[in-house]
Amino acid sequence: MNELSPKVQNQIAQFQQLQQQLQAVLNQKFQMDAQLKEMQRTSEELGKSPEDVVIYKSVGSLMIRAESKESVLKEIDEDKETMGIRVKTLERQEKSLKDRYQVLQDQLNKALSTGASAPIPAMGRAPGE
Repeated sequence: MNELSPKVQNQIAQFQQLQQQLQAVLNQKFQMDAQLKEMQRTSEELGKSPEDVVIYKSVGSLMIRAESKESVLKEIDEDKETMGIRVKTLERQEKSLKDRYQVLQDQLNKALSTGASAPIPAMGRAPGE
């Protein structure tokens, strides 16, 4: 890296930071998608149960008896809606980061190929593609 200009070195550092940010967003999105699926399965199973079923829910480190099946279903639906909004926000962040990633990758490839005697191979795809 000593032969590279400070501008290119800075771009490489930005590129690496962008990779880490993108990976973090993808990890968060994966976790939230898993939580959404779990909420959906819970809601479906609860829907199959009788109306007078006794339900306990976790509150911190305690298990508390829920008021009713409907109240639990309503709470799950609200949580699913909130989680869905968070996932959509992460999807927008992911798209933005991937776009920036691609632009920076193209800039780096151009800078590295003009400064080197041999062409530089493509750096690969953005994480998650």
